[in-house]
Amino acid sequence: MGDVAMTVPVLFAFAESNPKVKLTILTKKQFAPLFRDVKTAIVILADFNDLHKGVLGLYKLSRRIRNLNIDAVADLHNVLRTNILKYFLFGIKFNQINKGRSQKRELTEGINFSPLRSTPERYADVFRSLGFSYELNTPSPRAPKKLANSILNALGRFSSAVIGVAPFAAYASKTYPILKMDKVIYELQKKHIILLFGGGPEESQQLQKLASKYTNVFSVAAKFSLEHELDIISNLKVMLSMDSSNGHMAAMLGVNVVTLWGVTHPYAGFAPFNQDVTNNLLADRVKYPKIPTSIYGNTFPEGYELAIETISVKSVLEAVNRNL
Repeated sequence: MGDVAMTVPVLFAFAESNPKVKLTILTKKQFAPLFRDVKTAIVILADFNDLHKGVLGLYKLSRRIRNLNIDAVADLHNVLRTNILKYFLFGIKFNQINKGRSQKRELTEGINFSPLRSTPERYADVFRSLGFSYELNTPSPRAPKKLANSILNALGRFSSAVIGVAPFAAYASKTYPILKMDKVIYELQKKHIILLFGGGPEESQQLQKLASKYTNVFSVAAKFSLEHELDIISNLKVMLSMDSSNGHMAAMLGVNVVTLWGVTHPYAGFAPFNQDVTNNLLADRVKYPKIPTSIYGNTFPEGYELAIETISVKSVLEAVNRNL
């Protein structure tokens, strides 16, 4: 979901520079709410569990795409499914993202520790290769969404929250220790109302348990649809997250984002869009010199899963308060 969220500011910039170009976005149903504000676009949904499952399903999907009379395809994913679609859509200009896999391999193998092209810029490059010229300039400020009465009623006084905290990530190597995060939340909730974000039954239970300890903390996990969560996030002043999707969703909505990095690193190009580099709080590379050990945090040497613990509670608090 984080990768998908990073496409949104790219599409906004494209639409602003090319208002007469019609965009059709192909995505999964669960991601559709992310694109609701791209007004020059329509969204078509891929159903890879049923209608568009397997090669035959992708062929059906390609027929639907052809019927739209599109002029070109900008493939921002470049995976097996999109390569099969490319085969079925022969005759239509089909440009794909260059993910820089060899450069990322050199980065994670310690051959070349230097910043790579950002993922949003790689997305934009696909459109540029189709002949469009535009820049990912600093976007115009986006107004917070008006919260529906159902959201206001569910949140109560927490509808005025200014800080969001998303303490989990896909891998433990990218997750700040819960005891340290508890200390961060304890200090922040003394002066501010905090909302906790996460997904899945296990995370929701942990977040609810954490929220119940404090009067100024509320967990939104598993209580709202993605569309309503996006509305809530748009009203925050700052989101504190791991290297994970909640940070990217907040960034696409123009919210300040503070991210904590363990065995991954912003140099790989996955930092939240349009954020100050000082908002990326990094693990100690003197103590853990092989960081980044992987792009997604799924592989690391023994002991490196503890790297994120080297980020101090004090530095997290300072970064959040600096962004308020």
